[in-house]
Order: sequence, then structure tokens, then C-alpha cells
Amino acid sequence: MPDVRPGRHELGQNFLTDKAVLDRIVHLASQRQGPLVEWGTGNGAVTLALAELGRPLQGVEIDSRRAAELRRRIGTHVCIAEGDILRHAPPQDAVIVSNVPFHLTTPILRHLLASTTWRHAVLLTQWEVARKRAGVGGTTQLTAQWWPWFTFTLDRRVPSTAFRPRPNVDGGLLLVDRRREPLLPESARRDFQSWVARVFSSRGRGIAEILRRNGVPGQLADRIARRRRRSQRPVLPRDLHAEDWVEAYAAV
Repeated sequence: MPDVRPGRHELGQNFLTDKAVLDRIVHLASQRQGPLVEWGTGNGAVTLALAELGRPLQGVEIDSRRAAELRRRIGTHVCIAEGDILRHAPPQDAVIVSNVPFHLTTPILRHLLASTTWRHAVLLTQWEVARKRAGVGGTTQLTAQWWPWFTFTLDRRVPSTAFRPRPNVDGGLLLVDRRREPLLPESARRDFQSWVARVFSSRGRGIAEILRRNGVPGQLADRIARRRRRSQRPVLPRDLHAEDWVEAYAAV
């Protein structure tokens, strides 16, 4: 059985103890091809479950004591390294699996998305983060900036009771997959991301006006607004989908 002693508070460790969630994470990882990498092995609950797949597996853990304990308990096809996941460079075409420390969610996501080597990620994050990254109930600037190169999918909600110690919020399983055919070339990334940031920070009575202020032709801006209108409230940048952002940017 995995060690379920509470994690060190200063490392933001909330260990997963729900077997059904562990099984779901392993299933999602097994459906994705590539070497497995776990960011933040913690007490080894996810690591030991992933090891049952028999695939090469590398774990990265910042807590030296936990890393040493796990090395003594794990199979020879698993490598447990001590290190900071914010500095780790994943191997080519890797499948990243992580029970993300909640207080480091945004920097970890930024580090992950900026890396060019990995192909798939199975992440356990805060529920609201998982929803927003997947564009459920309104997306965020960060997601919109990376949508042409990645897909973000919400798999399920994970109750706070699935962790020890129990956090104040529920978790969510978020899948991030690199598009095999990007919607925009990599050479456009910086310009596109700067433009998205300008759109999100612009004032306007709705997305049509906001897009027009950022160089989008009026007819296209109106068409995108009509496409996303679901009620009487104004359509805003958070309501746009990946294809809307790409179509609007291409017209600028």
C-alpha cells in the first residue's frame, strides 16, 4: 500500500487516496503513447499505479526524503529523480502525469505549455482551473493563447475527500494534448499570444466591438459574436472557441 502520511505543507502536497481516481488516471495515461513522466511523485500512490503498466516511467520529486523512500519500493523500470518540476525538461513525445500542487498550478501549466517536447498530459488540478482551462463556463486568456497548438479537455470532477490532507476545494482531471496539426504555425505564436492578451484587456460592450477595436473586420466580428450568442448577455472574450480566435487573428 502507498504511504498515505500527510504531505509537507510547505510543498503543497495533497496526496491522492481514492482508488477509482487512481485507476482513471492510469487508464487515461495508458491510452496515450510515449514515455511516462510523473511530475511530483509525492507518496508514490500514482507512481506505483502507473508502474503497473510496465512502460518506462520517470518520476520527478522535490522532497528528497519522499524520493528516496519511493526508490526503495519501486520497480527497476522506474527512475525517481530528485528535482524541481518547474525546471524539468520532459523527454520527446512524453506523457506527463501530475497531481499538480494547487498553489503552483499556474506556473506549472505555463512551464508545461512552453516546453516543446512532450505530447500529452493528464493533470489533476483544482476544479475551477480544470473547468476554465477546458473552456467550460468561460475560458481564460492562458487557454486562448495556447489553443491553436493544444486541446484542453475536462474529464471529470474529483471530490476533495479523494485527497489527504483534504484541500478546501475539489479537483478536476484535465487532459492537455498537443495538436498533430496546429491551427497556426509556431512562428506566429508570440504575435498571436500578444494579440489575444490585447483582446482580453480591451474595453467594449461585447466581443464584436472588442474585436473591431483590435483590427478584425466588422462583418467577421459580428459573425463571431452571433455564433457564440446564447442569451441576451453580451458575448465576451471568455466565450470564444479556438476556431473563433484563429479566424479572427487570421483576418487582422
